Amino acid sequence: MKKVHNFNAGPCVLPSPAIAAGIDSLKDFRGSGMSVVEISHRSKDWEAVMNETETLWRELLDIPGNYKVLFLAGGASLQFLMVPFNLLEKKAAYLETGIWAKKAFKEAQILGGDKAVKVASSADRNYTYVPKGYTIPADADYFHITTNNTIYGTEIHTDLNSPVPLVADMSSDVMSRPVDVTKYGLIYGGAQKNVGTAGVAFIIVREDILGKVTRPFPTILDYRTHIQNGSMFNTPPVFPILIMNETLKWVKAQGGVPGVYKKNVEKAAALYNEIDRNPLFTGTAEKADRSLMNICFVMNKGYESKEEAFLNYAKECGMVGIKGHRSVGGFRASVYNACPKESVEALVQCMQEFEKNNK
Repeated sequence: MKKVHNFNAGPCVLPSPAIAAGIDSLKDFRGSGMSVVEISHRSKDWEAVMNETETLWRELLDIPGNYKVLFLAGGASLQFLMVPFNLLEKKAAYLETGIWAKKAFKEAQILGGDKAVKVASSADRNYTYVPKGYTIPADADYFHITTNNTIYGTEIHTDLNSPVPLVADMSSDVMSRPVDVTKYGLIYGGAQKNVGTAGVAFIIVREDILGKVTRPFPTILDYRTHIQNGSMFNTPPVFPILIMNETLKWVKAQGGVPGVYKKNVEKAAALYNEIDRNPLFTGTAEKADRSLMNICFVMNKGYESKEEAFLNYAKECGMVGIKGHRSVGGFRASVYNACPKESVEALVQCMQEFEKNNK
């Protein structure tokens, strides 16, 4: 396989042991003589994978027993809808910190109209910061946040204290840093950043916040349906769950979440330090709100015309996926858990070499 430095925002770099285990399971799942995509999801072998995957989640995030863990198809985008269906009765409060937070709010508006309220937004400065000083409505059914913003490179670094159930889309920073699950009523996200491949979403929900809405809604959108059926109300996405299982084993082998967090801090610091030092580049997010996962930067004033040249040079150096999102331009290096420090060091060297040739 060609050696590249993968900075894609998602799907993204995965641990090589997880990929290898996935390939083996596609050929022969645990000595069954069948591929993992051929076996019955009701078989004991598959039920063992489901149980083990849930156990890994509980262990790595220290999830209490009064929380349920689900693995569902549809990605985080379906959760934008499922959250208000299950929780919105009188009012839903949202913090808008980026495009994905905006999309989640839109789904709540479709269902609840003016029952969905926006408490604060950073759209005024193109989502380059996380709003502060807002008030969470005490009469809201829940308060929704997006902890990390992949497009704009901002992150909420602490577990908020909320007077109402806190709901968090952690698609792009789950398992990257320690969190206190007890501060949240519900955590969800797509797997394709830090915990696997596209095709499955994780949901961690405190059971007592469910069953309080009075309106009827579709059976398959009810979290209680999936709790009662062990995430197998319908056929689960077996291969993405298997990759999740193997990825979580890898996280555990790195020293768990504290272990990967230490490495993530080091990787992000190395790249941010170069961005701040190098006269050709400048970061886009406010320093206090910079993401550990998605590092966004642009050419500095006076060097804007060199953007395409840098992208081409970076490609020659083996960098993949550093072009910024089409809505913001510039550059973005996504340094998720499985991104090795060597790749970050190679990008830093690439930036330094480009500086020498273009000052």
